[in-house]
Amino acid sequence: MSEALARLQDQTFARATATTASAYPPERRMTGPQLASYLDRRAFAVIGSARPDGRPHAAISSYVRREAAFWLPTASGSRRERNVSTQPWVTLVITHGDRGEHAVVLIEGTARIVARADVPEDVRAQVSGDWADSWLRVEAGRLLSYASEGAL
Repeated sequence: MSEALARLQDQTFARATATTASAYPPERRMTGPQLASYLDRRAFAVIGSARPDGRPHAAISSYVRREAAFWLPTASGSRRERNVSTQPWVTLVITHGDRGEHAVVLIEGTARIVARADVPEDVRAQVSGDWADSWLRVEAGRLLSYASEGAL
């Protein structure tokens, strides 16, 4: 499970600028098992998407991870769903801590809208209630991580 995340992070850093690579030094990047553990312990992410006119939109969302795919429950007609229907790119920011002890995973990927009936049962079961009549499935295309010493 963690190999896909580690591979994606390696590919991301192989294409990163020198500035990005120096901001996320190798000794502070999470390993594949650390990524899987961290992401599976967290329940919420800040989701960034773009409105049809290009203005940014950010919202908090729960998520369910399967390999390098992230399932986000939403409601039909929500701003996030409408954004994805015209601009299928999103970012996810999963972070905790502050100052000297913090960790973050940044993910960019393509999203598609999935009807509730087409979402795997084990994914739907991770969200309490039956309110999510629409889901976004985000395929991670880039992944960056950072964990200060003692953060994990």
